[in-house]
Amino acid sequence: MVLEAVKVALDPSPVQERLLLSHAGAARFAFNAGLAHVKEALDAGAKPEWSYYSLVRWWNSSKDALAVDADGVPWWRENSKEAANTGLRSLAAALSNWSKSRRGARKGRRVGFPKFKAKDQAVPRFAYTTGSFGLIEGDPKALRLPRVGRVHCMEDVTERVGDARVLRMTVSRHAGRWYASLTVEREDKPVTRAPKGGAVGIDLGVKTLATLSDGTVIENPRPLRKAERRLKRAQKALSRKTMGSNRRAKARAKVARLHARVANQRLDAMHKLTTWLASTFSHISVEDLNAAGMVKNHHLAKAVSDAAFGEFRRQLEYKTAKTDAKLHVIDRWYPSSKTCSRCGRVKAKLSLAERVYRCDGCGLVMDRDLNAAVNILVAGSAPETQNAHGGTGRRGGQHGCATQVPLKCEPSVGGNVVSDLERVPARTPCKLQQSSLQRAKKGEAK
Repeated sequence: MVLEAVKVALDPSPVQERLLLSHAGAARFAFNAGLAHVKEALDAGAKPEWSYYSLVRWWNSSKDALAVDADGVPWWRENSKEAANTGLRSLAAALSNWSKSRRGARKGRRVGFPKFKAKDQAVPRFAYTTGSFGLIEGDPKALRLPRVGRVHCMEDVTERVGDARVLRMTVSRHAGRWYASLTVEREDKPVTRAPKGGAVGIDLGVKTLATLSDGTVIENPRPLRKAERRLKRAQKALSRKTMGSNRRAKARAKVARLHARVANQRLDAMHKLTTWLASTFSHISVEDLNAAGMVKNHHLAKAVSDAAFGEFRRQLEYKTAKTDAKLHVIDRWYPSSKTCSRCGRVKAKLSLAERVYRCDGCGLVMDRDLNAAVNILVAGSAPETQNAHGGTGRRGGQHGCATQVPLKCEPSVGGNVVSDLERVPARTPCKLQQSSLQRAKKGEAK
């Protein structure tokens, strides 16, 4: 069994939208109330229980006194119990992450203590895990939400879910639009459409999004840069509006729509590229880029974020698993740009301004990104370049070149690396790839 997410856009009526906002508000209220309860206990020197079930028991005993309107009438009955449970489940996870991070039992960056969620800043969100939610038989373009009713969808959700079992449904609002994300469980069926075959190495960049080892160049769409003028104008108009006014709310919604448009354009381009790669090549080799570290460079932060290297890697991982293609992740310290793809000589220095690679040993002249892509292909698909422990197996070249540094190759689950280095013939790219070998030819001409 495998888990999969199916996200669809909702089209609620005005009455249903108010109910959705009420459920999201109930989830936020339960989160803040539970957090206040835990903080009060901690300030008093006690050791409160903050597991999900402990918080649910506290909420059930206190909700008649907490969830009341101005007249003292409880309002929690107006919403599904899943709304409050969503907030408490989120709070329990946040407190658990904070506690583990304090003890050093959690990997990654340090997690701080949870903060209260503001009404105008928190993303309206709640989830269903129990009850009669999900698909409606005989109504393919609708979903059943308890206490809300039948909500129309913008596409055929039944066709997308298929015979899978719906485990969870998260409802959220982004940039004024409501979405339902369904977590479904499918049978791990054999692959029906295997990739065409061949191996490819991919070098990611900012100016050029991806350069393939066969010479294919994928241009960077840069959706954020193209929308910067409109964003600047909309954000300037937002800053001039009075706090708390209706005009400010409209201006803020406009800015959110522009940002959502940029994100959707970036995601669409990334989906098209990764789908094409996973369905075309049997073995794909990429670098393990430290995207979080690259963003810390203030000169490149905006460009790196706009390229979405992390999203590219994430999509490749699950799409190659679907097509049974093998994804090979090369160690981030492997000098793919500095290494000659012909003789293996490693340059001591190579500035970013040098866009053409020139080997001092064998005289190779090649586009810098294409040279790196070929090296990534070798590191990911040629077993003679590393031993079982990740060390180098390549000897010094005939020109007395230096031996390549040790590297680590992480093949994807369920497959071995290819036995021989395949020089993939040049392919005609799809419409998304505006590419050719022109850059490489220009470099050789120089």
